[in-house]
Amino acid sequence: MPLLINGERIDLAQPPGEVIRTYAHLEEKARVLRDQPAQTVGPKGLLYIQQREFAVTTPKDGSVSILGSDDATTCHLVVLRHTGSGATCLTHCDGSNTQAEVSLIMSAVKSFSNDTECGRLEVHLVGGFNDDRQLSQKLTNQLLRAFDLQQDDVHLVTFCVTELNDREEKDNHFPIIYGIAVNVKTAEIFHATFPDKGPDEDLRSARMLTGTPMTNIYDAKTEQLRIGPYFWMPFPHMDFWLEQDDKQILQNLSTSPLAEPPHFVSHLRATLLFLKEHPFPDDSLFPNRKPRLYQKTEEGLWERVCFETISC
Repeated sequence: MPLLINGERIDLAQPPGEVIRTYAHLEEKARVLRDQPAQTVGPKGLLYIQQREFAVTTPKDGSVSILGSDDATTCHLVVLRHTGSGATCLTHCDGSNTQAEVSLIMSAVKSFSNDTECGRLEVHLVGGFNDDRQLSQKLTNQLLRAFDLQQDDVHLVTFCVTELNDREEKDNHFPIIYGIAVNVKTAEIFHATFPDKGPDEDLRSARMLTGTPMTNIYDAKTEQLRIGPYFWMPFPHMDFWLEQDDKQILQNLSTSPLAEPPHFVSHLRATLLFLKEHPFPDDSLFPNRKPRLYQKTEEGLWERVCFETISC
């Protein structure tokens, strides 16, 4: 079934910008979102999603009330929600395998909603900008087509991507919104930043950097964050990259060097060092081939779940 706006199928033969100009309410909604100041979201009740991760939960969740992600330049942040069950998914897409990723999150959200339940599937797309390599434009098109190919009707409710999320400064283009949060209980989506990105930040970044596919990091039934087990081959030319100056790393390991947030290089260096320290994660990080589990404390913070057979 098709991707819909106001019950009408989108004509994907037209450029997305032309399509959206037909629907003034979507342009206005994008403007309102862009004009919001970014809210700083603390760790309490937060589940942070890194690039090429997703998570889905419902308003019944007693541990997680906010799903969030940021640091998106050419990447897109996707919120998929079923209005009946309230099941809400957030994912951070980079164009690595968009069709498969959309199918994955559709299945995840639908697993929380039975066929007889009232409501509809709504999608919100945020991110990207008018980058020189047109990677954002390509990803926008991929996402629209991937949702249009789904068996279920999907209603496009928020469209703040690429040219609708672009600002120009001294002939250079930048995203306006790098990050969003969604309140699972109220369905509110807002501009956000996240000083705390949750447990195992370097480990999760290392998984993405080695090219592994999109993965679900949360079990809503047990209300546990599940990291791994992950496996990768030693990262090629590690010492070479660690010897490079910041400019070289930025120019060669970013899709949009001029638009990256200030911490991009330091974060990438930390990830490379982590990969150097753990070339074989099945030995050093997942010796029992079990995931690293975390649950929220009464204070709303993540705490490692340890068992007698697992060393923390």
